[in-house]
Amino acid sequence: MERVTPRGPGKPSWVYSVLPVALATGPISTLVQLYLVELNGVTLGTIYNGLAVAIFNGVSIPAAIFWGYTTDRIHRRRDLIAASYGMMGAILVSFYFDSTAFGTIVTYAIFSFASVASATPLNLLIMETEEKGKWAGAFAKLSMMSSVGSALGLVLSTVWSEELPLILLSLPFGAFALASAVLSVTLIPEPPLTFERENVALRKSSFLNRLRTLPVFFITVPKASDFRRVFRGLRSSLTSYVPLFYISTVLFYFSSGLFNTSFVPAMSAFALTYVEAFGVILAGSVVQTLAFRASGGYVADRSLVTTSVQGLLVRGWCYIAIGAGALLLAGPLFLIPAIIAYPIGAGVAFAVYYTSANTMMFNTVQKKNPGAAIGVFSAIVGLAAMAGALASGFISVYAGFDTTFVLAGVLLFAAVGIVAKLPKSPTSESGSHQ
Repeated sequence: MERVTPRGPGKPSWVYSVLPVALATGPISTLVQLYLVELNGVTLGTIYNGLAVAIFNGVSIPAAIFWGYTTDRIHRRRDLIAASYGMMGAILVSFYFDSTAFGTIVTYAIFSFASVASATPLNLLIMETEEKGKWAGAFAKLSMMSSVGSALGLVLSTVWSEELPLILLSLPFGAFALASAVLSVTLIPEPPLTFERENVALRKSSFLNRLRTLPVFFITVPKASDFRRVFRGLRSSLTSYVPLFYISTVLFYFSSGLFNTSFVPAMSAFALTYVEAFGVILAGSVVQTLAFRASGGYVADRSLVTTSVQGLLVRGWCYIAIGAGALLLAGPLFLIPAIIAYPIGAGVAFAVYYTSANTMMFNTVQKKNPGAAIGVFSAIVGLAAMAGALASGFISVYAGFDTTFVLAGVLLFAAVGIVAKLPKSPTSESGSHQ
């Protein structure tokens, strides 16, 4: 069922309720990572960071399943979104009272569970309150609110950390999230008719926005037979497209887990200040926002395989450049490769690859049994990111940050080799498929 008429009052303005919570959540991973290093030193802090990020990613899998089913059963979008923001606000404030690695890691895991709750209702709400022809523009506006909020949060963090205690940031962040909860209750219309989660997977704009918000998305819980069915296709060149694509995705998310988990501790290890660390992440966020605005048109005019390979290659070389910097440069000079290569890899390369790969995924799930296909995809994404994060801390401590970053780049080159061998298929020919 797809409605083509707008529903509910105030629909043009409710997306602004996302801005304060995005401001709060955009810098939170950097804040947690810096705080763990502040509490425990670089060596233990790096290992604890690996545990924290791995558990955060691991929790997101059952959280996505739980909140997905809750969304289908509780057809009250406003209440779920407001509850999610309210929980996030309380959890962010509680970070201030954590003075141990264990407490911070547990709080971060609880935050992961609460933050997932709003992802699907937000996407469904656009489809339920906007005319069908305006969905793409509405999703773009929602994405822009999130990106702008995240960038503003990083600006605040950069300025704040120059003079004030780092963990004190959790208090204004909590207040921002609670402000979003209040705005949600005030601005969000409760649609009289609602969609099921499957509808998100039927439109390219909603599907891409949902995966960009949270890369795990379950319509149904995948069974062991679903995994066997997907990877059984490797036996024949005619059916190898999907399993090869999934394997390349595993390499991408494992690589991202390796790099991202150790990058912030590495900046601390090279004596970059909090201002400089937040500044590097801010630069990546701003470039990524701009790159996503341009990536749609760029990908639409080219083969999805070609643009995926381009994104992977550029990101891989950026990782290796940062790894070389970690090996060859001393102290604050590490800022040079960080401020140059990180925005390119996390911004331009990521936007191009993410748009291409998720369009390929969208085209794939349209063929048959989208619930199982998306479930398998989400499971391997979540597990790969978790494994990469867990490995990252130990590799960085025992082999060095340079080894971690170079290995992350090499894995992306391996993904290039797999993507380049994808059989020709309608899903790989063009990004313009709607």
